[in-house]
Amino acid sequence: MARNVKIGLIQMACPPIPTGKDKVAQIMKAMEEKHLPFIEKAGKAGCQILGLQEIFNTPYFCPAQDPEWCDSAEAVPGPTTERMAAYAKKYNMVMIVPTYERVHAGVYYNTAAVIDADGTYLGKYRKNHIPQTNGFWEKYYFKPGNLGYPVFNTRYGKVGVYICYDRHFPEGARLLGLNGAEIVFNPSATVAGLSQYLWKLEQPAHAVANGYFMAASNRVGTEAPWNIGKFYGTSYICDPRGAFLATASEDQDELIMADINLDQIEEVRRTWQFFRDRRPETYGAMVEQLP
Repeated sequence: MARNVKIGLIQMACPPIPTGKDKVAQIMKAMEEKHLPFIEKAGKAGCQILGLQEIFNTPYFCPAQDPEWCDSAEAVPGPTTERMAAYAKKYNMVMIVPTYERVHAGVYYNTAAVIDADGTYLGKYRKNHIPQTNGFWEKYYFKPGNLGYPVFNTRYGKVGVYICYDRHFPEGARLLGLNGAEIVFNPSATVAGLSQYLWKLEQPAHAVANGYFMAASNRVGTEAPWNIGKFYGTSYICDPRGAFLATASEDQDELIMADINLDQIEEVRRTWQFFRDRRPETYGAMVEQLP
């Protein structure tokens, strides 16, 4: 019997950020409430695995070094993941929920929780590769991930997560495949400019090199007061041959979905035996800290 699964992604613009001492809590509430109709729409349409965008319930606050945004961090699992778990259970829908994680005072991660279709929290991935460059001061807010490259055995398939800047590093993408991932979600916050032409190159290449499905999401719009550029959306789902199955617009809040057949992974890997023909005994230099 074919292993058919309907997967989906939501891309979303951030509403205007309010002023005042409660602005962080207000914008978090507004972003979550803005997502809820799209989550409900996905559930009612039979979506079985739904991915949200990077730190879905806040703006992308990393263009400035402002400790106020640390107030948006919370435990994972915690209040937000518990609220999302109720929707997962309601619709029998696996959910990938990226949030800003607080472990304890001063220790924060860029994290994505994976919630199974019965509302059970399965675990989390912490973003491993953290950029630190003009407009992307992420090391100010996030520690590099320390959980490796876990794969989560959900009701509908084996799910891995890679977050935003991670996508530029094929090593982790390969490890997700070796760890058994059938679908890899990459929630992102990326603006038009230098990396836009890579958006539809790198992740389909990961899908081909590792024989799995990729679901890449990006937010839309321009976020004040930072105004670092336009988040260009174009969220997409592609198959193990790199073919695009669904693609979102560049500028609209949107839910996209695609029906996938996980049996295609076996078919593709039998054709392209990349895992069989690996030569790990020759790769030692890759894990040395070279100048």
